[in-house]
Order: sequence, then C-alpha cells, then structure tokens
Amino acid sequence: EAPEAPPVCPEQSAPAAMQSAAAIGLLRPCAARPILKSPSPGAARLPASRAALRLSAAAPRAGLVAAAGLGRIGLVPASPEQEKRSDCLVAAAASGKAAAGEEAGEESGAALAKTLQLGVFFGLWYLFNIYFNIYNKQVLKVFPFPINITTVQFAVGTTISLFMWATGILKRPKISGAQLLAILPLAIVHTMGNLFTNMSLGKVAVSFTHTIKAMEPFFSVLLSAMFLGELPTPWVVLSLLPIVGGVALASISEASFNWAGFLSAMASNVTFQSRNVLSKKLMLKKEASLDNINLFSIITVMSFFLLAPVTLLTEGVKVTPTFLQSSGLNLQQVYTRSLIAAFCFHAYQQVSYMILARVSPVTHSVGNCVKRVVVIVTSVLFFKTPVSPINSIGTAIALAGVFLYSQLKRLQPKPKAA
Repeated sequence: EAPEAPPVCPEQSAPAAMQSAAAIGLLRPCAARPILKSPSPGAARLPASRAALRLSAAAPRAGLVAAAGLGRIGLVPASPEQEKRSDCLVAAAASGKAAAGEEAGEESGAALAKTLQLGVFFGLWYLFNIYFNIYNKQVLKVFPFPINITTVQFAVGTTISLFMWATGILKRPKISGAQLLAILPLAIVHTMGNLFTNMSLGKVAVSFTHTIKAMEPFFSVLLSAMFLGELPTPWVVLSLLPIVGGVALASISEASFNWAGFLSAMASNVTFQSRNVLSKKLMLKKEASLDNINLFSIITVMSFFLLAPVTLLTEGVKVTPTFLQSSGLNLQQVYTRSLIAAFCFHAYQQVSYMILARVSPVTHSVGNCVKRVVVIVTSVLFFKTPVSPINSIGTAIALAGVFLYSQLKRLQPKPKAA
C-alpha cells in the first residue's frame, strides 16, 4: 500500500503539482489558517512588512512569525535562527534594565555615602572645637600663661604634621624658598591670632570671647575695602549693623567683661582677617601637592618656630614639671588637659579645611556660624556661666547678623579679573 502524502498548502505548491495531486487523490486541504483582521479600515492598508513586525512583536515567544503573501497575513512556525534572535533580544532588554537599575542604585549609594561623610566631618569639627574650648579654658584658669600654652599647641600640631608627612598619610609638599617667604606673613598673623584668642579666653568667659569673634565679618569687609579695593554692596553693609549692635549689647551686660579680654578678642579678629586679606594680596602660587591642608600644616610648623623664641624672651618656659609642682598644680591633670586641648586645636582646624574642600565657602561660613552657636551654648552649660537676658539677646542678634551676612555675601558680584 502506498504511503500517505503529507498535506500540501495550496499557496506554497505550484498549480501544476496541485492538479496532478488532486487527480490521484493525494491532495488534502490544509487546516484553516488564522487571518489577522485589521481593527480598522486604515490598519488593513498597512504594508505587509509593518504588519509582520507588529505580529512578531506580539508573540515572539510562541515560536511563530508573521508571513505576508498574496495580500494575506498568516502564522507559520519560526526558524531556529529567528527563535535564537528573539531570545537574545529579550535577554538583552532584561539585562539592560538590570544594568540601569544597578547603575542608579550605585549613584544613589555614592550620594548617600558622601552626605554621611560630610555629616561626620561637621560633627567632628564641632566636637573638636567644643573640647578645645573647654579643656583650654580649664588649663588657662589654673595656668595663666597664654604664650606657653599657645607654643605647646603649635608644638603638638607640628608633631602631627611631621608624622603625617613621614608616614605618607599626607603627601609631602614640594615647596621652594620663594614660597616659604610668601607664606611667612601668613604664619606671623596666624600665630598672633591664636595667641590673642588664648589671651582672651584666659581673661573672660568662653561664650563672651566667641560673641566678640562674631565680628570677624566686620573686619573682613573693612580690611578688604582698605587693601584690596573690594567695596561691599549696601545690603552687605546693612548686615553688619546687627553684628556690631549685638556684640555691643552683649558686652555691656557681660558679667566677666574686662578690657584685656575684650581687646584681645578684637585683636584676634583683626589678625585672622588680615591673614585672609594677605593670602589674596600675595596670590600665593601653589604646586599640585600644596593644598589647603598642607598649607595649614606648613603655617603651623612655622608658627611654632616663630613663637618658641618669643616664649623664652617673655614668659619663659613654664611647662616644666618643676615649675608646675612648685605652683601647687596637679601635674598629670595640667599635662593631660593641655595635650587634649592642643590635639583638638589642630584637629578642628584641619577638619575645617577638609570640609572647605567639599562644600562652597558660603556653606562653610554658615557651618562656622552654627559652630559658634554650639560652642557658646555648651560652654555656658558646662561652666555654668551666668547669662542675663540682655546678654542672650545681644548674642542672638550678633549671630543672626553673621548668618545674614553669609547669605548676602553669596549674592555680591565677584570682582572682575584685570
């Protein structure tokens, strides 16, 4: 018996073959094929290629592809190459979405890590500053030799800087003799500024010293106008009024007020702002390795060598065990507090430069204003400093003026380069 012939599709066979096959009874009609009907008359006139693309996109995983011919669209089994290509497209789309999701997650994680790191730096800045002021004041109360104490602080800072350079924690800067000469004036005013601050802390309350130091913007504007020709806007000038008025109001009601402490704090303002003006005036040319932290470390080392001979010629060396014991002081307590204060003194200034490298000067200025508020409040609570309502109002007005100044300074147009 002859084998049965496979079904033959009329569209796929030649007309002659169809007639001969029908004559001998071997032709069987194919199963009816589904015909894709257009939902609208306009869709029926789509080109066959576009209809095929639409259909293949609708069911790529069913192993079917669209075929167009003789004005009709049908479904026929897909070839292995087409199935493989479809699988690759689906896999590529899935992997692309996964990669995009991973990239977005990494960016979000990196931004969160930077924010947390910045928050830690601000916390350390405030913490080191609080500990410095507390321990430094405790030492100055029983050991009233501010030049000796300032020299010890620069000595500890010099030791830390040399250690960081020697171990590679901080890249050793390449600096010339001409650059050292340019840095020397900055080191001189840096030395004087810290010395005057310690002299003020030894005479008046910590909170009052920092209230007076809130007048730094006033001297910054004054010295910049005198030596750099940078004239402030009227709004910036107006922001100085609450600063000056607040400090005056706090001063007349300060219980620990004395002229030595007041003038020392004012002298500290002048010298620190002179340092900023000098750095702009000298326009120090920096090498790649001479960043702000390295510059601060060099100034610290130079300040130690500048102040050490002054100590010998004025107060003399008073930090020896013999002198401290003869004065009836607790040797271990004085040394411990002095070293903690000196470490925090160097650490808070170095962290301040690290923050400045990551944020804008305006943000840093606002952070410095908040830091002053934190130091004033903590010192009042720790030392139980008596504060009158007028004193509190004056301090609040001065600090609000500093915040306003920092915001208005951002709007001041920058001077055009010559």
